[in-house]
Amino acid sequence: MKRMKSRALILALMVLCTGTQLAFGQERLSLEQAITIALKNNYDIKLVNNDVQIAKNNVNPGNAGMLPNVEGSFSDGGSKQNITRTQSNGNQQTLDGVRNTSMSYGASLGWTIFDGLQMFTNYEKLKELQKLGEVNAKATILTTLGNVISAYYTVSKEQRLVTARDTALDISQLRLKIADNKLAIGRGSKLDVLAAKVDYNTDTSAYLQEINLLKTAKTALNQVMARDLNLDFKVEDTIDIDAALNYGTLMGQMEQLNPDLQNAFISKKIAELNLKQVKGQRYPVVGVNGGYEFQKSASPTGFNTQQRANGFTYGLTASVNIFNGFLQRQNERNAKIEISSSALLLDKTKQDITAQLVSTYQNYSTNLDLLKIEQNNVDIARQNLDITLEKYRLGSIAPLELREAQRNSIDAITRYLEAQYQAKLTEISLKEISGTLNIQ
Repeated sequence: MKRMKSRALILALMVLCTGTQLAFGQERLSLEQAITIALKNNYDIKLVNNDVQIAKNNVNPGNAGMLPNVEGSFSDGGSKQNITRTQSNGNQQTLDGVRNTSMSYGASLGWTIFDGLQMFTNYEKLKELQKLGEVNAKATILTTLGNVISAYYTVSKEQRLVTARDTALDISQLRLKIADNKLAIGRGSKLDVLAAKVDYNTDTSAYLQEINLLKTAKTALNQVMARDLNLDFKVEDTIDIDAALNYGTLMGQMEQLNPDLQNAFISKKIAELNLKQVKGQRYPVVGVNGGYEFQKSASPTGFNTQQRANGFTYGLTASVNIFNGFLQRQNERNAKIEISSSALLLDKTKQDITAQLVSTYQNYSTNLDLLKIEQNNVDIARQNLDITLEKYRLGSIAPLELREAQRNSIDAITRYLEAQYQAKLTEISLKEISGTLNIQ
């Protein structure tokens, strides 16, 4: 008896310490706060935002080849030589340490004014690449939102299961106390006390395991939010489920907003621009150039010992691809194949996402039906447990009946919370597929 009381005291202290930590060592974390923290800290979002910024910076006429290039140049040099030369009359002349100097500077401009419209195609392509980066960023944000919400409600589910296990433990403790009291006054049996101890220890183990699952879920949520993994917190106990999602509406939203579909559509458009760019290589490339240059040189042994020149330069260049080993035709064929592949990929992506939407919506509808059934089961099991517990206190039923009612109650609660959790997950998946997932 003393050993049993000692174990009960230790467990009570553990529960008390845990309760104290919940009360004073935890922040109350709402779903909106979790999402805000994740959007601010998440590494994947930061990386994809950097890619978007790079793509945005690349969209400019200069990067597309539409603007002129202006270069400045400067050179200054010389030489010191020993020269021996023989004149036509046979005389030989030797000069030591002859210095030659030269210096020049200037500015030049080169501008391609026509290249088969490739520069304009390049500019359109850069715009599409920016859109592609933005779509990828949206996909990353949607995935992060989904991960945060799923992880948040995992914590909520485990938090409520801990409470359910704690309640079951209280009932087992009450049963053990009643069995001890009956044995003490001679109305009970040692067998009932031992059975009550076994069930009490079983519930204690389940309670501790549930606490561990809760801590693991909190660590996972902290990881998604990219913050200190050891931070403790408490979430809301309620899980609100949107039970009014309509398949037709979701399908329309998916076709317009799904990032994967948008990605495939933009990729097809980029492939079409690639073909247009390749075809532009059939046309001539025309450019203009101009500049200003100043030159100064000195050579004591030359015909002119010093020379200076400055002035403007200008010109027009044109080139056309006449024959390059049939590469032009090959490149055009390959570009057309890429368009065909991108179109096939678009169709495949649409089919895959539609199949995902169909199956997820079926699961969503089933989970809503299961949720109603399990909620009803929880009410029935709770009433059954209350009646059975009262009868056990009065001594009109056997301990096994109480244990069975207790087991049925915790199983009903577990199934209900799991059904609620799965319904929420399918709701999140549907909104993520349709591209409408937000913090509401």
